[in-house]
Amino acid sequence: MQTPPSTTAASSKTGQQAVDMIAMVFERVAESLEQVEGALHAQLDSDAELIGAVGDHVFDSGGKRLRPALLCLAAELCGYTGPRRIQIGAALELIHTATLLHDDVVDLATVRRGKPAAHVVWGNKRAILAGDFLYARASTMIVEDGSHGILRIFTNCIQAMSEGELLQLERSFDVAVPESHYYKVIDRKSAVLLSAAGECGAVLAGVTRAEERRLAEYGRELGLAFQIRDDALDYEADERVLGKHRYTDLREGKVTLPLLLTLKRCTARESEMVAALLKGIAAEALAHGEAQRPVEEFAEVLDLVRRYRGVEDTMRRAEEHVAKATSAIAPYGDGPAKQALLAAAAFAVARDK
Repeated sequence: MQTPPSTTAASSKTGQQAVDMIAMVFERVAESLEQVEGALHAQLDSDAELIGAVGDHVFDSGGKRLRPALLCLAAELCGYTGPRRIQIGAALELIHTATLLHDDVVDLATVRRGKPAAHVVWGNKRAILAGDFLYARASTMIVEDGSHGILRIFTNCIQAMSEGELLQLERSFDVAVPESHYYKVIDRKSAVLLSAAGECGAVLAGVTRAEERRLAEYGRELGLAFQIRDDALDYEADERVLGKHRYTDLREGKVTLPLLLTLKRCTARESEMVAALLKGIAAEALAHGEAQRPVEEFAEVLDLVRRYRGVEDTMRRAEEHVAKATSAIAPYGDGPAKQALLAAAAFAVARDK
């Protein structure tokens, strides 16, 4: 069935708006991000040649560098534009990259940003060890900076992300998972690193604890909006645009918000059907290491998500978190840094990948 012309035009307009929004964000900190890029590649220096190969593979795959960008903008919003932004921003991105390397192994993901995941190219052991190396390098950079406040933020962040991954594994393939559990997972897995970016920027500026909390809250709400939008995209995006397989969460047994909202509204028989499908995927994954199910087997579940407006209402939740992020920085005076942060918030829900 063809998409109506009006829908296509609206989608194209929204996509262009998203491009314009994120361009504004990165234009503001372009020079700083170039320096962050240099610092990232400098951290790949190692006697183990594999580190450089894996690092280049991940760093050159088109990542947005959103976390260092937000740190730089948060610091500028609070009055700091000095060189420490580069070191801390690069450390944040190293932690994010290490997390991706580990998560792809845990999730059995084969594609990352349109390229084969690192563990597909080099194997699980090498990908995990490369991630460990990046964690260690990030930790060294934080210690070298010397701020106890930033060190506290980073250690709490790494702990929370590990907890998030474990929490997610605890309730995989479980249709009875509560919404509160879903939020615990995405808060720790995704939002905590953007929250750290905002808070670290404020710490660098030497502002009050109240202002640090404001920027941490901005980052947290932005992170929640980003992840919720990601979960919606998994059900609706064009695979060529998305850069990974569609329905990845469902294939991996993850009950994310579109399916959670659907399960709240569907009948008992429909819920049992979803549970049976997830049980079958879990058994196959346990027996063979991963489940290889054709998309056709998900057709009934996808139809339920459409009929019960799982994606549409998921997007409403994402918009609510964007509004909270915007509110967190409302007290700051207008200026280029604030405008870029507001654009980042709008981009979180307008993007198509």
